[in-house]
This record gives sequence, structure tokens and C-alpha cells, in this order.
Amino acid sequence: MQAEKLEESAPIVDAFIDYCASKGVELTHTDFDFVQTTGIVAKSPGLLFRLIGEILIERDGLLPFKTLLDHFSLTGCQEGYVNCGNFLAMAHPYFRRGLGEINNFAPRFIEKFWAFPTESVSSFIALDEDRVRINVDGRCYFEADTWYGAQFSEDVVGIPTGVTKLRPPPDLSPSIVSFFFANAYALDVKWTQEGNIKTFQALELKTEDVKFQTADGDIHPARYIHAEYDLTLGAFRHFDGAVQHFTAKDYFGRRDSDFNYNAKNAMQIKASSKKLFKFNGRIETSEFVDMCCHFLAGNPLSIEYFEGKYPEHVTDTIARVRAHNQAENQ
Repeated sequence: MQAEKLEESAPIVDAFIDYCASKGVELTHTDFDFVQTTGIVAKSPGLLFRLIGEILIERDGLLPFKTLLDHFSLTGCQEGYVNCGNFLAMAHPYFRRGLGEINNFAPRFIEKFWAFPTESVSSFIALDEDRVRINVDGRCYFEADTWYGAQFSEDVVGIPTGVTKLRPPPDLSPSIVSFFFANAYALDVKWTQEGNIKTFQALELKTEDVKFQTADGDIHPARYIHAEYDLTLGAFRHFDGAVQHFTAKDYFGRRDSDFNYNAKNAMQIKASSKKLFKFNGRIETSEFVDMCCHFLAGNPLSIEYFEGKYPEHVTDTIARVRAHNQAENQ
């Protein structure tokens, strides 16, 4: 994908190389990357400040946000980017998930910083000094309130393999999460492919207070879905659901990770499971989606994954809660 996107963007890259040359900055095609969460990125030590020239920088390396706004403009793309004309400056990669350059910005600090009033407060921000985004007019990576990974598509063939994780908005109280999100802590999704079969897995983790006692200690239940899509058939051929049982230790180790946990950690998690249903045969995508959402009853994270948005009543509730919180803080 990286090679394909860079090839498609060759005219943009060439034009940016020429622009940099006019600023006395030499770049070659090896200085460009495609990052799925960001776009076409030019990278070189100190590139940003070599392009924007002298601008007031604090001794701690921070830039006054008002100074940025005086010289440049905020992009309509999304928070975390500043439109510098021929490129977009970006907030420092330490604001991204896991402090990693390839990730999207972690919710929701950058969003709040970008909206913070500058009339009464002087705000300062660290920018990515070594990288800038050059597809100024390109689309931005879609990420809902608290999720990362690829969104579902009815064109199952085109869904990229990998993991997706969705969380309820962090500014909601436990009571709101309990009532409107069915105590969901996270919804993990993973797509893999082997030959003509694409495999779907989903795991719904509840908040830590959802548990039941056994002779061996507390058990945290998690609804699990597994399905296989036959690329030749153009439909799902298998679909089953279960509830996995996590011990307290495994639950806290797993809930903030993803389906790749065991591949990344020496401590392996092997939850017990109770299978609840199974379908074998041709299952249309619409039927699969419908049954998934009903199996994950009451959890709007499943709707968010499949449709890209919460149900209207949840969206309205979040808006009211945030308006109330803002009014109280004023």
C-alpha cells in the first residue's frame, strides 16, 4: 500500500521537492513515506523549521499557539494539523497513541487543545519538527471518538486485515456508560486472511464491575464472535458466537490490548469459553451484521463499527452530557 500510494502521489512529491529546493532544502524521493493514519509525509531532521523559518520558539521548544495562528491557519481537515500553505505541520508524535509516529492522535487531548480559548489563556504546543504532511487537500484518516483501526465496509473483500479497537468516550461517567453502552469497556475486532477465506473476530469486554463469582475466583465474561467470509462464494460460510471467561489477572492484562496480545507478550492468555450459537452455510453480509449487533445487545460500539456512528439516541445523550459538563465548568 505504501509503494502504491507513493506512486500515485508522485506529482505531489515532485512538486514538494521543487518547493523545498526554493527554500534551500534538499529532499529526494527516499525522504517520503505514506502513513495510513496521516497521509503522504516528508521527513528530514529539522524539516519543519527549515521550511517555516524563524518563528518565536520558547526555550523549552514549544511554539505559542497564537503565533501559529497569526502566521498560518488551522486546517478544516482535523485537529492536530496547521496549514502552512504547501504542507501541513503536525502536533508532536508524542501526542499520538502509544507515542508512535504511525498512529493517530490519542483521544482527546489534541481535540481539546485545538478548541481551547486563546483569548484569555496563552497556550503553547510542541510540533513534529522532522515531518510534515504534503497532501494538503487530501482526506483525513477517519477515527471516531475513541477508536483506531479500519472501519467496516460492506465490500468485505476490501476490508484491510488488522485490528480495530473501539471505546466509549472517556468523558462519560460510569453511570452513562453502564446505561447507554451496556457496561462496555471496549470492542475489539480483527480481520485476517488465508487464501480465499477472510476471518472475522470480535471480542466485547465489559467494565471491571461486570463479573461473577466461581470457586476459582472472579470471572469476567466477554462476548466473542467468529466468522469466515469466503471470497469465492461472496458471502460468509461460517458464523458462531460464545462468551469467553477471563480471570481477573487475564482480564486486566487483556482489556487495553488487542487480539495480538499473545503474539506480543510472554504471559499468554487462554480464556475458557462457552459457545452459544453457530451457523454454517451461505450467510449474507447484511444478515451477518444484523446478527452481530443483536448478539452484542445494547452496545452501540457495534453500531459504530459497522455504520461509523452511534445510534441517534446515544449521540444526543453524549451531546447533552457534554453541554451540561461545559456549563458547570464555566
